[in-house]
Amino acid sequence: MASQKLATLYNELQRAFDARPSDLKKCGTLLAQLKVGLIEAGLLIPQGETNLHDLVIARDILEIGVFWSIRAKDVPSFDRYFSQLHTFYTDFRSSLPPSKREFAVRGLNLIRLLTQNRIADFHTTLESLPLPADEINTNPYIRHPVNLERWLMEGSYSKVWNAREEAPAEEYKFFVDSLMGTIRNEIASCEESAYDSLPLKDAATLLFFPSQSGLLVFAQQRGWQVDLTAGMITFAKKNDEQVEIPTQKLIAANLAYARELEQIV
Repeated sequence: MASQKLATLYNELQRAFDARPSDLKKCGTLLAQLKVGLIEAGLLIPQGETNLHDLVIARDILEIGVFWSIRAKDVPSFDRYFSQLHTFYTDFRSSLPPSKREFAVRGLNLIRLLTQNRIADFHTTLESLPLPADEINTNPYIRHPVNLERWLMEGSYSKVWNAREEAPAEEYKFFVDSLMGTIRNEIASCEESAYDSLPLKDAATLLFFPSQSGLLVFAQQRGWQVDLTAGMITFAKKNDEQVEIPTQKLIAANLAYARELEQIV
């Protein structure tokens, strides 16, 4: 690699990341040091003539950074690492050997877009993948987010929930859980509008909580009243806001608009 120090740090990172469980604290420290080293070596944003072996290792470091970010639950860090990887996946695609982690990383980014409700960006990114259309459904890392997007659009939330157990990599579950959090809030808003109260068991089923403890935490966050003795949840009702309609102003504006139309005709 560019220097013996970077090579040593890279080997340490691999050992810490491959440990079971991964040493997340050590990985974070090593990644920070390695990024500084990559910048100094001109490998973080490669330009000009660069050793291909060094580029492969730089790509590998950034890919480990992607997975470390998810395991550490650091979403902004995930976004940064993916952005830095994009150059390696596009500009150097023809000169570097394929990465075994590439489509796992790209699939994670697709689910990340879903969690942000960036549906247009999701489809643009999907269409730009270096993957034939007939292989999208055979690549497990890409098929998973594609199915999630379809089920979200259909409102098939139970399928989204079940998809967690079908994730092609453990890191995918993190973003699926984030999607379920958004779905639960949408369902909760509908429940608050439709019902005054619900049995605990029914509320747990509707909100996809496998245990009552998760439901109780969620209910507290929403400001719901829980009666454990009766086994009921009473929803918090927001005060109805009185909206005053400026009738006279609307009538005057409509009459003025009508007169202007008559003049045009």
